[in-house]
Amino acid sequence: MQFDFDKLIERRGTHCVKWDKPMADDVIPMWVADMDFEVAPAITDALRKRVEHGVFGYVAVPDEFFQATTGWFDWRHQWHINHDWIQYTIGVVPALAVIVRALTCPGDKVMIMTPVYNCFFSAVQNNDRQLVECPLIYEDATYRIDFDEMERKMCNGEVKLLILCNPHNPACRVWTVDELKRIGDICRRNGVMVLSDEIHCEFVYPGHQYTPFASIEGHQEFTVTCVSPSKAFNIAGLQTALIVCANSEWRNRIDQVLCASEVNMLNPFGVEALIAAYNYGAAWMDALNDYIYGNYQLLHDTFASHLSHLTVTRLEGTYLAWVDCRVMGMTSEQLTQHLLDNARVMINSGSIYGMPGEGFIRINLATQRSRVTEALNRMIPVLKG
Repeated sequence: MQFDFDKLIERRGTHCVKWDKPMADDVIPMWVADMDFEVAPAITDALRKRVEHGVFGYVAVPDEFFQATTGWFDWRHQWHINHDWIQYTIGVVPALAVIVRALTCPGDKVMIMTPVYNCFFSAVQNNDRQLVECPLIYEDATYRIDFDEMERKMCNGEVKLLILCNPHNPACRVWTVDELKRIGDICRRNGVMVLSDEIHCEFVYPGHQYTPFASIEGHQEFTVTCVSPSKAFNIAGLQTALIVCANSEWRNRIDQVLCASEVNMLNPFGVEALIAAYNYGAAWMDALNDYIYGNYQLLHDTFASHLSHLTVTRLEGTYLAWVDCRVMGMTSEQLTQHLLDNARVMINSGSIYGMPGEGFIRINLATQRSRVTEALNRMIPVLKG
């Protein structure tokens, strides 16, 4: 089956955060992690059928919802999830905050590996926990984990929780089994729980393999995982996410916070979309990965030919290009404003992902290739100067 990812979709005027925030018709938005593609046909069909019913009241989440989830992760990622391990909520970001509150106490230390998704910071700091950073090491256009630093900062027993990003946004890494095992060994030795955000798990490119952290032998006993079809299938607005936890005591604590926070209900469209995505969306997802990787190759080759003083981080996972612009001597905020003012391209400042992201920019590649081409043509003269 062929899917037309080149088809241009007009999103301005639809109350779209990505396209309507720039407030200017000549800006190409390549910032927030939101795709410009039509969803898989199976999702559209399922939602159309639900709309035609005409009544949209409170929804009782059916067994098919859980079966679709466990089936998808079983055959696609060899992760065998029990139905009882799954809790649902309205999004991965709310889930992160809920889990931090459920499993730690005010004043506890929570570790993150920077640069990392900016909501990791807020999930910790907005809940009166102390942030501990373990910066990743950047070299040869990629990142690696500083395991010695991780061990050093965990060994005193003060760190209670590690928030892992797997695959890692914005570092573009898909952590290997060996890396995940080493993280697990350090956390187990030091009594540290792991909260693994795996929302980008479907975006993995040639030569790499996503491994759910909790699927590794011995890991599920000290791990809570957040997953969602929202990023992969472009249905974030339907607000459906999953918390997977094998530890029944932790599930009870998480459930209490979910209920207290009133984020333990789904909408009927999110339920139908998840079932359709996980049951019938595999071919669309595979084709999408091929298309996005083509966009990355275009960006990489364009920078190599015209902007060789800037380094494009090797893309293993996610659809977010991460570019080292430190040689330009500008802050990330100055760079993003420079590109907006002079190229009319809106991208993310690397500094919002922590100080190790200063001097970097993040570019969303999940758009039509013609738009990527136009954006690059605009950026070349601006970044050459």
